[in-house]
Amino acid sequence: MSDGERQKREAIVEHCKALNRTGLNQGTSGNISIRHEEGMLISPTSRPYDSLMPEDVVFVDKAGNPTGHFAPSSEWRFHRDILLHRDEVNAVVHAHPTYCTTLAIMGKSIPPIHYMLAVFGGSTIRCAPYEIYGSPELSELAVKALEDRKACLLAHHGMIAVGSSIEQAFWLAGELEALAKQYHGCLQLGEPPLLSEQQIQDVIAKISEYGLTSVKSPENKGLDA
Repeated sequence: MSDGERQKREAIVEHCKALNRTGLNQGTSGNISIRHEEGMLISPTSRPYDSLMPEDVVFVDKAGNPTGHFAPSSEWRFHRDILLHRDEVNAVVHAHPTYCTTLAIMGKSIPPIHYMLAVFGGSTIRCAPYEIYGSPELSELAVKALEDRKACLLAHHGMIAVGSSIEQAFWLAGELEALAKQYHGCLQLGEPPLLSEQQIQDVIAKISEYGLTSVKSPENKGLDA
């Protein structure tokens, strides 16, 4: 195993544990992948994250053939298909955080309630229609919902965040859950006022000026500094 591969495996283990530690996920339901060679490395199915080891991470090639001690996550298909369709994406985070999942159950996309929507590439976070987990149909809908975006919701299921690095994808997952919580709170009071498409595009342009189009960690400055 090369040093580069080991680092990717360790990063998957670290961020799987962080999903549960930060409350973005519960149990073993989430999964994480990182692009690697002619395929991807992905967390295994049904393995407790607190005892997960780098050697437990599974390699899956572009044809969907796994190599490893365990079976890959049952959601390997949409991880693979996202990476195949998005050359700029190198990591995918899927989880079932409470507020994202609540909105997803209600079939609600997240509208432009806050300027931080801009870090996801547009004015909305789409909610893909429901299909059973692990299916080609779900994968197709997820890829479509992620078009020109860095995150989406999955109806009656959870969320997906993607990034140029695992650090970026994980950070965006946390930002998405924060936005979902804010939108949920707004809905308790009524329909919130929304930013316009132009206002969101202005923020996207400003983010680009600060070099945050490839945000890698929450330490990046410029969004509100």
